Amino acid sequence: MLVGPFGTITNPTKYGSVQGQGLFDFLGNILKFAAVAGGIYMIIQIILAGFDYINAAGDAKKLEIAWAKIWQSLVGLAIISAAFIIAGVIGRLTGINILSPEIYGPTN
Repeated sequence: MLVGPFGTITNPTKYGSVQGQGLFDFLGNILKFAAVAGGIYMIIQIILAGFDYINAAGDAKKLEIAWAKIWQSLVGLAIISAAFIIAGVIGRLTGINILSPEIYGPTN
């Protein structure tokens, strides 16, 4: 274990409680990172579309493009949020932690 300026770094071969679990944890972290990056991108797009709306100066074509960007960004945020909400609800109902799966295998 290495303690650095950004926190604790553990050996990836000893990651997870079960042998082979590290791969699933890694893939889960990649998917979570992609969702967070997508959410940040959507928020930036909403801000930029807001600037486009403000700068349209009454031009109907520019207003239409700005509103399309705003709605597309909101739909993207809704899809990302809904995916996590649905995964959480399914996890609660079934007892299976979808967002952080744990794979059981043979023990040594």
